Amino acid sequence: MKLTVNGVETAISSPPLTPLLHVLRDELDITSPKAGCQQGGCGTCTVLVDGEPRRSCLTAVAAVDGASITTVEGLGDHETLSPVQAAFHNHYAAQCGFCTPGMILAATALLERKGGPVERDEVLDALATIAAAPATSRSWRR
Repeated sequence: MKLTVNGVETAISSPPLTPLLHVLRDELDITSPKAGCQQGGCGTCTVLVDGEPRRSCLTAVAAVDGASITTVEGLGDHETLSPVQAAFHNHYAAQCGFCTPGMILAATALLERKGGPVERDEVLDALATIAAAPATSRSWRR
């Protein structure tokens, strides 16, 4: 199996039913997707698969063979943040940081899908299924 992860094509040696989350973290040493509930409910494991948010804990690696996977590491780096990463940074929206990668990827997918400005309610809906979004600090809602 092969994946393109953050722009780099990679051969995967894990068994086909291994969750994508474990392939990313254990085989590829990518740590931004987090192992939260491991049942798809919290969204801390969210990655983009061909541009759409997916729960990597529920996605068998065989189901995404040949796909393009994007994690927060693929959006920008400490020198050049993506627009969504910069907005989270500038507005202190990171909270504890555990679910932040999922929130950033969900927001990125929304903006790319819409191709232009989005309404506040659309952003709230896109982030509502990520663990801390509805329950904690409101700083990310700015």
